[in-house]
Amino acid sequence: MPAALTVRSIARSDFAQWLPLWDGYNAFYGRVGETALPAAVTETTWARFFDAYEPVHALVAEREGRLLGLAHYLFHRSTTILGPICYLQDLFTAADARGKGVGRALIEAVYERAASGGSTRVYWQTHETNATARALYDRVAERSGFIVYRKQL
Repeated sequence: MPAALTVRSIARSDFAQWLPLWDGYNAFYGRVGETALPAAVTETTWARFFDAYEPVHALVAEREGRLLGLAHYLFHRSTTILGPICYLQDLFTAADARGKGVGRALIEAVYERAASGGSTRVYWQTHETNATARALYDRVAERSGFIVYRKQL
């Protein structure tokens, strides 16, 4: 029987194992090679996890000392709810750990953190072609019906 999966807050000592997961997440969305994020974005993102004044947080899923997944989330205000809303911005599981409950465990841990932070809503988005993740998402949440628009400036 495999060791239990642990979901916990990220630690500074996790950087060497977090970085390949972060790079894998970005590569999945086409941010690799010439379109890769600048190093300054990765460095700043990492620093934000440990800055008490930042609303950005990170969780990792770990089994037997190996990080298998990450979840980055943040809290923000809304014009339609008094309390904070939690946005699950990044979720990624190592390829060899997919289908083994890692993504679900990370999402459920974000739900718990959001509730303890006073949030009554967690939301996220994924690309319409991300069928594997969408199969999980359809089991753990409901679709909002909103279409996301953006313009790169």
